[in-house]
Amino acid sequence: MRQLLTIGAFARSARLSPKALRLYDELGLLRPAAVDGESGYRFYDPAQLERARLIAWLRRLGMPLARIRRVCDLPAPAAAEEIAGYWEQVLAETAARGQLATFLVDYLSGRGSAMEEAATMLGIRYAARSESGPVRTSNEDTAYAGPRLLAVADGARGPGGDLASAAAIDALKPLETMAVPAEDLLGALAEAVDDADRAIGDIAASTPSGEVVTTLTALLWSGSRLALVHIGDTRAYFVRGGELFQITHDHTYVRSLVDEGRLTEEEAASHPQRSLLARALTGTGGARPDLSVHEAVAGDRYLLCSDGLSAVVPAESLREALTGQGGPQQVLDELVARAYAAGAPDNIACVVADVVRLETPAADDARRGGGTGR
Repeated sequence: MRQLLTIGAFARSARLSPKALRLYDELGLLRPAAVDGESGYRFYDPAQLERARLIAWLRRLGMPLARIRRVCDLPAPAAAEEIAGYWEQVLAETAARGQLATFLVDYLSGRGSAMEEAATMLGIRYAARSESGPVRTSNEDTAYAGPRLLAVADGARGPGGDLASAAAIDALKPLETMAVPAEDLLGALAEAVDDADRAIGDIAASTPSGEVVTTLTALLWSGSRLALVHIGDTRAYFVRGGELFQITHDHTYVRSLVDEGRLTEEEAASHPQRSLLARALTGTGGARPDLSVHEAVAGDRYLLCSDGLSAVVPAESLREALTGQGGPQQVLDELVARAYAAGAPDNIACVVADVVRLETPAADDARRGGGTGR
């Protein structure tokens, strides 16, 4: 019989702490080979070292515990693909954070410049749609798309929910016509969200319960930069090079359990409290939205949606629809059709936008051999 290792000896060999091993035992990620019935002391088989070291390496990558459990349970080739997919996501998110850091350093150092000065500009082609689910008698979802603003909001069911989602987006609409330079995008969005929260507070005061709730996810464009504001479980995705990336993080109780490794993705999908929001606009002045800046590239396709779409249409199906033929309206109609095919138990709000290249007058003149004046 193989000699078992004490938890201390196993921890040293695996380069994990005994505390981490106890946590992994509780989560079912790495069970001990034996437990002393009287003392409760854990013992491990040396054959478990490979799994333990893999867990340690994946934790060094920053992978959430729930995803580590999925990787560890896969055959080696599938595990390798899962890790590669995770790292691509990390690189995309890191690049976005790096762009934001560079922007902030330049701006605070006085080196920032408006993106409108570039000779080549980017614009968007867009479509928006909000539909009641077949089992719903009301629609609290709102979707909006304009030349510079894309937004979706999902009001809580009940009196004032539809008014709250509409008010949240209405508060952002003035940004469409405001001359907001790239370096001021985040500040302008933050102020607009404060306005939205105050408007929602007024709506709440007129309801029997005195409470209304809505989520909000929106993108504001300036040149080739776009600023994202997000609170709740509405989502923003983009497709680049045929790959789908989610650029928002759900503010829900169940999502926090998944992030902590206390639930798997599969368990979260059927959890009875999966729609319980941890953050939203409530009109109480305590809104804490996520704010970030992203760099747009010609050919990107963006999707903003309520959970009426994302909760019933899997990510791979979203990717298939978004990489399909047709413009934003055709793709939008296909997404709604897929939600209805999946039962559509909730209302559906979607916005689809394609990033396209625009030529400024300066570029046109240069191509014709003409000059420009200032």
